[in-house]
Amino acid sequence: PEETVTSSFASFIHAVRPEHLSKTVCHRSKRMILDSIGVGLVGSTTHVFDIALQYCRELYSSVAVSSVYGKPGVKLSPTLAAFTNGVATHSMDFDDTWHPATHPSGAVLPALLAASQMLPPSAKPNGMDFLLAFNVGLEVQGRLMHFSTEAHNIPKRFHPPSVVGTLGSAAATAKLLSLSTAQCAHALGIAASLAGAPMANAATQAKPLHIGNATRLGFEAALLAARGMEANPLILDDIAGCSGFSAFYSIYQPKPLSTPSDHHEFLLEKQDIAFKRFPAHLGMHWVVDAALSVRNLFINYAGSFSPSLIRTIVLKIPVSKYINRPFPSSEHQARHSFQFNACTALLDGEVGLSSFTESSIHRQELRELLDKVVVEHPEDNVANFDKMYGEVALLLHSGDVLTGKCDTFYGHWRKPLSKESLLKKFRSNASHVLPEEKIETIITMVDNLENLSDSSQL
Repeated sequence: PEETVTSSFASFIHAVRPEHLSKTVCHRSKRMILDSIGVGLVGSTTHVFDIALQYCRELYSSVAVSSVYGKPGVKLSPTLAAFTNGVATHSMDFDDTWHPATHPSGAVLPALLAASQMLPPSAKPNGMDFLLAFNVGLEVQGRLMHFSTEAHNIPKRFHPPSVVGTLGSAAATAKLLSLSTAQCAHALGIAASLAGAPMANAATQAKPLHIGNATRLGFEAALLAARGMEANPLILDDIAGCSGFSAFYSIYQPKPLSTPSDHHEFLLEKQDIAFKRFPAHLGMHWVVDAALSVRNLFINYAGSFSPSLIRTIVLKIPVSKYINRPFPSSEHQARHSFQFNACTALLDGEVGLSSFTESSIHRQELRELLDKVVVEHPEDNVANFDKMYGEVALLLHSGDVLTGKCDTFYGHWRKPLSKESLLKKFRSNASHVLPEEKIETIITMVDNLENLSDSSQL
């Protein structure tokens, strides 16, 4: 039969082997796994996580074999553990971000962790199997996003991980479960019918559900395919008059994914990931670094940071409606506000976990700074994580103007976090729920993942 885009993806998922992973891909993906676990652990301390966990514990209790982030002794059924851990991962918007824009790890890792515990002792995947399945989930997400130029910009209609993440979870789980080529194709087709979430729910407690549902529903799609459920075998192809995956994009030009060979190059080889230094939308990291830069200039100018000397704060940012929030009133709105994050950085000299508490958000001195903000949208500042910049200018009552600009923040794929910074973030996040010895055990285990005999130990 003639090969299709969908069949080529299915063939890739089925045929790819551990030896196809380069040292670079293994290194980068292990950094992602460690960071995502830490983000999930600290996320298990949030209110939205508690809601999701209580929902799962009350509604479902059968086959409780899979662990939950930050809750020793608590087990759920595998797909619900994946859902709950996915919610934890995105509960603070602290998880990794790729280009084109999506959150790849959170949509895949919870499904693999839960599936590893689900499988019987005789079928437990080893660490290299786990690492390979994780990278299959990343590769499928990245390839799908490259099929549309629309995906390269900050989204307007739907949240990308709720779409590509669902198929990435399905592909990763299908690989871990050793499904046949046909079953892999059906898993992708089933997942496409379970995908999607609108951007209107950004900056609300519903947004973390996008990641929870992506990892859970992709997992379920693979389980359904394993049990014989079928779907359209052309789901990724561009078929005139009948939308498959193209339903999510107005411009869609799919290309086959070649069968892996000794020379296969994963997208993660060419495109590193962005790790966040503080828990907010990725776009905030540009304005925070710009604000910290101009704050240093201001202190050198005036001797200390004195808001009374500032007449106007000008933010030069790309047009993106859902992250342009002049006066956020909740933690989730604050995580999606250029204005809030710039002013918090100016006022405090940093942005961190405590910046998004109720008391911090509603400070009078912060409100007074927010009142001074004016937003501009330069034509050259496009809503694209690979091209955008943040600029913060302070117009002083004296007539002087101080300006800070950032086009690549620390943690961006062009300026990756050092090993020391990544470990510092992980230890800080994990310390909210785990003792030091367990934190160090996880670090060692992830660092040596390819040598782990049973990945369910993770």
